[in-house]
Amino acid sequence: MPKETLDLNELEKALKSNPMIKTAEVYVAVNGVLNAKIEQKTPIARVSTNASYYIDDEGLFMPLSRSYSARVPLVTGYVEKNNLRSVYKVAQKIKDDEFLKKHVIEIHRNEDNSFYLRLRKYKFLVQLGDVNFLNKKINNLKAFYKKNLKDKTLSNYSKVNLQFENQVICTKI
Repeated sequence: MPKETLDLNELEKALKSNPMIKTAEVYVAVNGVLNAKIEQKTPIARVSTNASYYIDDEGLFMPLSRSYSARVPLVTGYVEKNNLRSVYKVAQKIKDDEFLKKHVIEIHRNEDNSFYLRLRKYKFLVQLGDVNFLNKKINNLKAFYKKNLKDKTLSNYSKVNLQFENQVICTKI
């Protein structure tokens, strides 16, 4: 096909219609070679409710891939595809924080919009509450984790409640 008959906008539009593609740019170089620059969407959490899909790094719906499974936290509970903002906020925090990325395997959201985290190594449930003061809550979790890891007492708890300001309330097994 001669390059003069190529509709680069149509090619770009076709590429962008793929739900796995974030951005696409199609152009013909000076030497006549057709080029396409494509940026793939990046999943940061996998929703597993009555429907399964990813949440991408912009907080938007992203379908599951048939050929790839991302190692991201699982999101369970009450999640609406058209209202992912608060789930995205928690998932983004996990993605951006090395401690959380290493330890959190599940984000659970209740109907009242309160969140729980499940950790990889320990059985206790982390009760975040809502997403207000999220940074402070995560810092409290890290301080609790660090101190109790040192004391070797992390396995003594069933729940760690972070929803109250300046407090970490623990329930022992």
